[in-house]
Amino acid sequence: MWVEEFGEVLDMFKGSWPLTWLFLVPVLIMISPVHAAHEFSAYRMQQFDLHGTQFGCRNALVNMEARPIHTPVLTRRCIITRLADLTSVRYREMMEQSAGGLLVLLPKDLSSLPQDVLKHWLELEPQMMEQETTMPVYFAHEDEELLDILEEVNRAGSSDQAGTAVEALLSAVYGNGFQMVVSGPQAKAIKDAPIISLQGKLTGKGVEDQLPTIAIVAHYDTFGIAPYLSFGADSNGSGVAALLELSRLLSKLYTNSRTHAKYNFLFLLSGGGKYSYQGTKRWIEDSLESTESTLLSDVSFVLCLDSIGASDNLFLHVSKPPKEGSISHQIYQEMETVSKSLYPDVDFSMIHKKINLADDLLAWEHERFSMRRLPAASVSHLKTHKDEYRTSILDDRSRVDVDVLARNVKIIAEALGRHIYGISKNSLDKQPEIFVDGMGINRDFLASWVDYLSSNPRPAQLMVSKDQPVLSTLEQTLSKHLMKEVKMISIKADKREPEYIFYDGLKFTMYAYSVKPAVFDLFLAAGIAGYLGIIYLAVMHFSTFMAIVKRYSVSSPKHKES
Repeated sequence: MWVEEFGEVLDMFKGSWPLTWLFLVPVLIMISPVHAAHEFSAYRMQQFDLHGTQFGCRNALVNMEARPIHTPVLTRRCIITRLADLTSVRYREMMEQSAGGLLVLLPKDLSSLPQDVLKHWLELEPQMMEQETTMPVYFAHEDEELLDILEEVNRAGSSDQAGTAVEALLSAVYGNGFQMVVSGPQAKAIKDAPIISLQGKLTGKGVEDQLPTIAIVAHYDTFGIAPYLSFGADSNGSGVAALLELSRLLSKLYTNSRTHAKYNFLFLLSGGGKYSYQGTKRWIEDSLESTESTLLSDVSFVLCLDSIGASDNLFLHVSKPPKEGSISHQIYQEMETVSKSLYPDVDFSMIHKKINLADDLLAWEHERFSMRRLPAASVSHLKTHKDEYRTSILDDRSRVDVDVLARNVKIIAEALGRHIYGISKNSLDKQPEIFVDGMGINRDFLASWVDYLSSNPRPAQLMVSKDQPVLSTLEQTLSKHLMKEVKMISIKADKREPEYIFYDGLKFTMYAYSVKPAVFDLFLAAGIAGYLGIIYLAVMHFSTFMAIVKRYSVSSPKHKES
């Protein structure tokens, strides 16, 4: 009996397409492949504490539906947008409405952006950093898949502006959405995060402790809204490259007894420069308080290098105008003379700015030395420390002109050389150049270092290990140039009242899952319930069901004969 009925059921499937679809559709749904997730690297916004004040993004995890920047409902949504479409007003609205996250898509070449977009971002970037937010903020480089996702999200977001509720409902049902997910442990403070500096010395001719010392300082770390995207080509990759070239040139002079000057040179590549020069601050304190070393007590002048890779302007920033006849004044005059005689197109001048102790961040690195009554100055092509590029992810390789950098290194080197050898600006009508021919500035050396530094992010949060590749390379290069052993100096924040706190979790893998909106689940549930209801009725009334099926699906004998 059951065998005969089963055969009839098979005949029913052969002769009835509607009935076949009734069972085929659920099977296809079950075996159809789901859209694979697109995974990509996402770089989280800065998170740090400085002098007890919290800055940046305080959350890292995301599991929210993606929505475009123009969506009216921001709460518990992950907003995805291009850099050019993000505004300060919209960002503030996201924080006020407790948006679940923000993903900003960046072009791979930021310098290719139009000038108006660059200017807009330079204004927006510091505004986003001024206040902390619990909203996870991420940045990612555009690729074909992400742009497709953005287009799909924008299309799905149009349902939010539908003319009627029915249109919005249908658009939500038929459209596709994306779930943006960042999982893993929450970002946490890096325990006892060190700030590492590199110190080296060239000893002058004579008794070391009885010779005056000139210190050349440059901070190597970078800053931007996303640490992993902060390459700091000009600030302060140009300063680091210049310091390394000066150490190379001076070491050449000091290996020859005829050109071995009676001056010590101290070189410091400091860490934590973007955090109010914390590495320099502690290095000064430890050096002055040490009973075993007279390192800083013998320093007659400190020259800090910061952003010298562009422009025909060159400024010597000081906290207090140097007295006439002082070493600071003499070196200023030498730099002025060299720039006028060798590079008349360069506009060189001195800028005096008092130290503002009320600011959380000091303006220039030389201010750390000036606060301890050490004569110091910072040389830079920037007229003000408030230049937005100093703390922006836009400070990339395109910001540095190696020819300009080589010219500025030449001015600094010639001024220092004339000072240590006592070549007065009035001694000759035409002063000789010291760094020429085989002793000239090595442009290729500068270019290679700028290329290397601008291809490696150097935020202080990543430079917490002595084995870090950039630090190791800097140490090896300084050790090669300097006769004295180069030291790595590590400092840590006070445990009770830390001046700074760094956090991990700066780079994550973000997943974009293709999903249907929540309202689609309601329609799907209703469809499944209806389908199961039909199956239930068919089973409970199988005889009636078979009679109906036979009536509509089994061909008549006459039809078969024909």
